[in-house]
Amino acid sequence: MTKQSVDALINGGQASAAPPLGPALGPLGVNIGLVIAEINKKTASFKGMQVPVKVTVDTSTKEFLVSVGTPPASALLLKEAGIEKGSGKPHTDKVADILIEQIIKVAKMKEDNLLGKDLKAKVKEVIGTANSLGILVEGKPAKEVINLVDQGMFDTEIKSEKTELSAEELKRLQEEKKRLQEDVERRKAEEQKKATDIVESMKGKEKSAIKAKLHEAGISEELIKKLLPADTGATEVKGKAVKK
Repeated sequence: MTKQSVDALINGGQASAAPPLGPALGPLGVNIGLVIAEINKKTASFKGMQVPVKVTVDTSTKEFLVSVGTPPASALLLKEAGIEKGSGKPHTDKVADILIEQIIKVAKMKEDNLLGKDLKAKVKEVIGTANSLGILVEGKPAKEVINLVDQGMFDTEIKSEKTELSAEELKRLQEEKKRLQEDVERRKAEEQKKATDIVESMKGKEKSAIKAKLHEAGISEELIKKLLPADTGATEVKGKAVKK
């Protein structure tokens, strides 16, 4: 009995015979259509997330076994928060708020992959991941929530492994997410106006001086690059482009 394995990262419920799965499974002689159908069945609940899968094939009988891992903790948190991506400035721009029950849920789903010795320690790890995405927990930044966990504030929920939320709680989280995202958009608009005003007021001056002024005003590097794109490496001389 000879067994070979194929590992891949696929979109939940959307595996296909295209790369990476098709070309890897083809040489093993297994029915690719059946494998794909089984993968999509087992990963349907992870729609919209990247999921690690492992297909083990008995090359003599062509029987196969599909093992599904769990998406990264970051992907699970994004799903819990109802957002597609985290914040570009997680320390200042918060894009969503979730409750401790949702943190516990993710900690339990990733239990085997986290380093903490118990669920409480693993909960703190997940809170740290939420922080890197710009997601608040219980309306507070990670450092404060981790301190509350250490103080035993959420011991009841953690010990009971509570993961369910009421309809009222879900509604409140949706409203808070909307408010946070409106705040982010407002700050972006204010930053854009501030940066544009600086560029306009310094028109004709050296780009290095304008950049320095933008940095001094706390304008993000991303916006500075947008307003002051890098030189193309060529200058115009008598109508012809000449490399510098």
